[in-house]
Amino acid sequence: MGINSVNTKSSLIKKQNSAFHALRLENGKNFLSYQREVYFWILKFSLLNLASFIAGRIAFNRQQSFSRFIIRLAIVATTISVAAMLLTLAFTNGFQYAISQKIFNFWGGIRVQHYENNRASIAEESPIFKNDTVLQVLRANKEVKTIQAFATKHAIIKGMESIEGVLLKGVEKEYDFTNLDPFLKSGRWLHFPDSGYSTEINLSAYTANRLKLKVNDKILIYFIQADGTPKARPLTVAGMFKTGIEDYDKLIAIGDLRLIQRLNNWDPKQIGGYEVFLKDFRKLDTVNSMIFQQLPSTWNSRTIKELPLAAGIFDWLNLQNITIVIVLIIMTIVAILNLVTCLIILLLERTKMIGILKALGSPDNSIQKIFLYHGAIITGFGILFGNILGLLICWLQQRYGFITLPEDAYYLSKAAVKLEVWHIGLVNAGTFLICFLVLMIPTIIIRNVQPVKAIRFN
Repeated sequence: MGINSVNTKSSLIKKQNSAFHALRLENGKNFLSYQREVYFWILKFSLLNLASFIAGRIAFNRQQSFSRFIIRLAIVATTISVAAMLLTLAFTNGFQYAISQKIFNFWGGIRVQHYENNRASIAEESPIFKNDTVLQVLRANKEVKTIQAFATKHAIIKGMESIEGVLLKGVEKEYDFTNLDPFLKSGRWLHFPDSGYSTEINLSAYTANRLKLKVNDKILIYFIQADGTPKARPLTVAGMFKTGIEDYDKLIAIGDLRLIQRLNNWDPKQIGGYEVFLKDFRKLDTVNSMIFQQLPSTWNSRTIKELPLAAGIFDWLNLQNITIVIVLIIMTIVAILNLVTCLIILLLERTKMIGILKALGSPDNSIQKIFLYHGAIITGFGILFGNILGLLICWLQQRYGFITLPEDAYYLSKAAVKLEVWHIGLVNAGTFLICFLVLMIPTIIIRNVQPVKAIRFN
């Protein structure tokens, strides 16, 4: 029994020792595997640091050399390209926005009337009664700011030496003239009496100058009736406005809606339609679609963009988007060509360095990264300085308006600026990404460089 017990204990000890030895071997293997992985990442990180370190030394080398001049030239070219893209977006977007706001402020965003086919571009409206259901639909929409009743009527104004034809836009006493305040050049907007109709009128500065009229001058205005007979009414010029849009300034005058109702023998509740002003005109199409679906079947809603009063102008504004695309493409190509040329020159100048690095065992990918990092540094500085230059010019224009335009041709006296945050992000990210991807092409030359020939290259 004693001998068997001793043998059993001895065998157990041997098994424990062998298990412990196997565990140590397994842990040792895991440790070696972990150690190799750590060494791999340390080496990889070191190579990355080496590539960025060499790229930084090349980029910020203070020694006088041809490549230093080329680097500066590439940064300047990238700066100009980025600034040009930002300015194109800012001025074109500002141009479109400023003119659109003029039209929206003058006519509203949506016009609601009875459905009529084959109506002329500028014609007098058929009379319709104010409709509570329509007003409820319009007021229920949260995007609607104000609703204004209106009607129009053709008239002829006789001056001392000449006559001018106008389209009188009649508005109600409750009309919100704050939208038109930026257009008022002299005098004031017409006043509305509690009874009867206002004997005042607002003329455009163009019409007033043609007729040699001043504020508070008396005029005789003739309205052509349906039977062809004229009706004359004496009115007083209360003030003059200028939209800067020639088609409107030559044609439109503003008066009392009740005068048009009386001349046309309309009921006091009859109007030509409703002008709907929105809080955000960027939602114009969406709001119009919602309103159209909720209106009674005999009523129609159209955006001002669809009306002949403004359709041509908006078509012209949309053409500016093509200009944006063309300029962006050209400026991007200029930046790319400059950077690629710069990188090729750097590769040729640093051929001996490439040969030495290859001879020391540096892989092609690491050497490529040196020049890619270098290109990224040049692109980054170009984008930074381009942003500073572009935003500075935008700020100066917005504050001082030193860039002027002929208003007769462009509807604006000064270039308008409107730059969104996403515009800046798009230009910066797009320029950096495209340039970085294109810069990978010339670095392929590194793969074909032979160390012996490269070291002897002079």
